[in-house]
Amino acid sequence: MTRPSDTPRWLNEEERLAWTRFASMLIWLPAALDDQLGHDSGFSHYEYGILAALSDADASTLRMSELVIYANGSLSRLSRAVARLEGRGWVTRRPDPDDGRYTLAELTDTGRTVLVDAAPGHVEMVKQLVFDALTTAQARQLGNIAGRILDAVNSKTELMSEQRP
Repeated sequence: MTRPSDTPRWLNEEERLAWTRFASMLIWLPAALDDQLGHDSGFSHYEYGILAALSDADASTLRMSELVIYANGSLSRLSRAVARLEGRGWVTRRPDPDDGRYTLAELTDTGRTVLVDAAPGHVEMVKQLVFDALTTAQARQLGNIAGRILDAVNSKTELMSEQRP
């Protein structure tokens, strides 16, 4: 939703430079993480996120409708990714015994082993690409800035969904 003003609010030079760098980071950082995980572990950063979300869940199990929130993708993209993980024996799916309309995804022991094996290389890449480039104070600022941006995105997303017919 755009602002209710007739005059566009253009970026000043400092904002334009910051936005260009930030937008480039949003493209190149996930690509670098995908490359590392693909090379070292044979799966994508998106799939790593699915395995990690399941690993953190109670009984390593989530409804697909909940997992899609962690994965930040469409339900169809999540279903395809979980099918690939299921084909490798890393995840299983079954109907939710509490409500058969839902499907549960569960991390298998093999999936947990794969995740545990992949984690050190992934974390090392995150350290190299993000945290080694920052001071402790800058890392704290990054966390605060990311939180503020996420809050703004979430509030805008909620507002837009409330306005849909």
